[in-house]
Amino acid sequence: MTPGDTATQVAPAPVSFGEALRFWLKLGFISFGGPAGQIAIMHSELVERRRWISEKRFLHALNYCMLLPGPEAQQLATYLGWLMHRTWGGVVAGALFVLPSLLILIALSWLYMAWGHVALVAGLFYGIKPAVAAIVVQAAHRIGSRALKNRALWGIAAASFVAIFAGNVPFPAIVLAAAVVGAVGGRLRPDEFSLGGGHGSAKASYGPALIDDDTPTPAHARFSPGRLSGVVAAGALLWLLPFGLLWSLYGSQGTLTQMAWFFTKAALLTFGGAYAVLPYVYQGAVGHFGWLNGRQMMDGLALGETTPGPLIMVVAFVGFVGGWQSSELAALWGADQRLLAGCVAACLVTWFTFLPSFIFILAGGPLVESTHGKLHFTAPLSAITAAVVGVVLNLALFFAYHALWPQGWAGGLDGAAAVIAGVAVLALFKLKRSVMETLALCAALGLAWTLAT
Repeated sequence: MTPGDTATQVAPAPVSFGEALRFWLKLGFISFGGPAGQIAIMHSELVERRRWISEKRFLHALNYCMLLPGPEAQQLATYLGWLMHRTWGGVVAGALFVLPSLLILIALSWLYMAWGHVALVAGLFYGIKPAVAAIVVQAAHRIGSRALKNRALWGIAAASFVAIFAGNVPFPAIVLAAAVVGAVGGRLRPDEFSLGGGHGSAKASYGPALIDDDTPTPAHARFSPGRLSGVVAAGALLWLLPFGLLWSLYGSQGTLTQMAWFFTKAALLTFGGAYAVLPYVYQGAVGHFGWLNGRQMMDGLALGETTPGPLIMVVAFVGFVGGWQSSELAALWGADQRLLAGCVAACLVTWFTFLPSFIFILAGGPLVESTHGKLHFTAPLSAITAAVVGVVLNLALFFAYHALWPQGWAGGLDGAAAVIAGVAVLALFKLKRSVMETLALCAALGLAWTLAT
């Protein structure tokens, strides 16, 4: 179908809930490639091929999702599902974007914890760890090349790197400071702080769409104070009930209670994508609570890169490992119930991580539908995205250190790991290979080296 060739085309027939459900389920299993790849898949399927929504309406929804904390691709799926089939359409679309990844990660996490010491698995991870460091460097480069367009934003990135690297400043404080700088800078020097958050304007037409540029906003998507209050109340209840139950069963210091509270905060801080919030997750899960160690965190990120769904699903791995290794849960449930503890913790952190995203979409969607082309909140986002570059660079250095100097500085550089890291950098930056291809190559190299030695 050629953009602009609309003379003989007609709008597609209305889409049933069942047909949409089948598509969202399929999307959950094929959504590889990070947010950019996932958004590209949705654009190709929903705008170009199926024509369920027009280019302009698609980009309008995407721009809103980019302004929110949380995984923008999952939120976009929720938004489009809601626009087409009301609240349940959004819930189904968003949930099916996550559930396949959750189930796959639980299975991989169990294999990792139960069999990770086996030479075969250890060899694969030996090659994957240097590749993860290279992947995070690529993420910093990708975000930076898009976000750092002037000296002001470069300065914010440098300041955030120094703050987290040298000062160990908490990630939430960096986000807040960057947002304040962006808000003030947007007023004083708007040209330098109006770069983030947008994805351009619609330039192509793929024919009449089911939800076209001039399609009236459906009744359920129109703003209503009563509907807004109902969504917020329902969301608060869905958060309070499980959190209150955990508090009553395990107290405020219980492992599961702490996980619920920590990942609720993490869900509200994921501006800039999963790589931006990973340092915060590391600071809390590894440094403060000790649910897992740095090596396991790297392995979890590698597993997250190899599964469909949003990369922030690495939190399911963090929860699983934390539950599996929890002495508190072993004492309460029995040492032979580590698999149960891991599964419960993984599902729990997934619930508290993604619940805010559903609330943001279902509560804010009607407001967005009434403001096509009138979003003016890009200045704080620009500053936050610039700060994210410095934070992600710090994360890349952390991963590189643990991959290349596994025994610390005194133990010397691991030459084989350094070679594998070089291969990963070459594959990603020079040969433009995908993350999956790079991970597979480096895992094979790591296995071959381990077996040879």
